[in-house]
Amino acid sequence: MRQLSQDEIDALLKSRPVDSANNAEAKATPFDFRRPDRIPKSQLRAIRFLHENFVRNLASSLTAYLRAFLSGNLVSVEQIPYTTFLEGLPPQTCMVPLTLMPFGGNALLEINPSLIYPILELLLGGKDTSAKADRELTEMERHLLDRLFRLIAHDLEETWKGVADVEFKLDSVETGRPLIRTLGPTEAVVAIGMEFRIDNAAGMINLAMPSITIKSMVQKFDQQWTAGQSDSSEADQRRVLKLLRRANVEVEPQLVSTLSVKDLLALEVGSVVVLDHTVNRPVMGLANRKAKFDGEVVCSGAHRGFLIEGVEAAE
Repeated sequence: MRQLSQDEIDALLKSRPVDSANNAEAKATPFDFRRPDRIPKSQLRAIRFLHENFVRNLASSLTAYLRAFLSGNLVSVEQIPYTTFLEGLPPQTCMVPLTLMPFGGNALLEINPSLIYPILELLLGGKDTSAKADRELTEMERHLLDRLFRLIAHDLEETWKGVADVEFKLDSVETGRPLIRTLGPTEAVVAIGMEFRIDNAAGMINLAMPSITIKSMVQKFDQQWTAGQSDSSEADQRRVLKLLRRANVEVEPQLVSTLSVKDLLALEVGSVVVLDHTVNRPVMGLANRKAKFDGEVVCSGAHRGFLIEGVEAAE
């Protein structure tokens, strides 16, 4: 192997095309470290699935805890910068930072005032769920809410147990927006919005978790989502069918008629409404509001019945 002299090296460098550096620079793609696209969509779908279960479990837990029926639904799961998440919160709200142990990341749990004050009303023995206020929480109210947040944290831990053994460790309850220090302003978070309703009162519970912390669970997320998408075995299908056999299905025959508003207003006792249905045409039977059968209305003793003459093919 021959070693090049300095003159030969200089000659090689000079012979390089002039625009090669420019081409290399043109191929470079600028990277914005603030962009919140660090988690693939498959993992976001897994997070949505997890928190759909969490909302159902939390609604049951809060119903038992508050002794009042509470319903909930998952509104959104999205990746946004932490400052965008904070800007979407009310000026005066109830928040508590969460430490995700053993991962060391910080999350933020928030309950809207439109929900927090009806909850406090119930905890204090009242029944007026329309209670509203625009003020700081008292020390006693913070103490009452401490147990509420611990109940939510417990259900979060149970929900995430299948993905990672994580503890949602609570800090002190705060109001306003002083928690910009919990996460970096431009740090990407997965924002989970959940709506809960008590009687006529409704409000949001929001959770922000750092994307970088969730990304550390990427392998378990992928395994869980893949398992959830795999085809079920015959044994699983038989087990699900056995459970579904006990479920109730609403079956109803449907006869449709169209009336003008003028004719509708003219109806009175004794009026006869002519149906848009010929005598020989089969009556459609609905199962949970979906067309399933063809047949006709008959008499069965002292009751009306529906004689099934055909079954719609399954889609």
